[in-house]
Amino acid sequence: MQHYIGLIHKDADSDYGVSFPDFPGVVTAGTSLDDAHTMADEALSFHIEGLIEDGEAIPEPSRLEDIMADRENRSSVAILVAVKTHAKRAVRVNVTLPEDILQQIDTYAEAHGFTRSGFLAQAAKKAMERDAA
Repeated sequence: MQHYIGLIHKDADSDYGVSFPDFPGVVTAGTSLDDAHTMADEALSFHIEGLIEDGEAIPEPSRLEDIMADRENRSSVAILVAVKTHAKRAVRVNVTLPEDILQQIDTYAEAHGFTRSGFLAQAAKKAMERDAA
């Protein structure tokens, strides 16, 4: 199992945010430290599954020393985030969606660090888990 470094940061009037130096643009947050760590696990795993599904390269984890050498990272707390991907072989499908819905999906996915495929897979999994409960 691979581990990446997540950086926890918090302003006085915010939740605990988590960013990933190896994956710029992938961010998440939690209301507590435990919640932030759980959300970091999920966000990173979903992002990497999306990269795998899209056939994109997965970067090698950076060393803690290299990440903390960046002055901007020194006010954050570093945590190890395990990558728990269970990505199977990707299968290309053709899906027809209304253009406005597709645009909304793309906008949301990009704003939250997902690919279109990764976001749709996550949304489908969450809907099925909710219905199964």
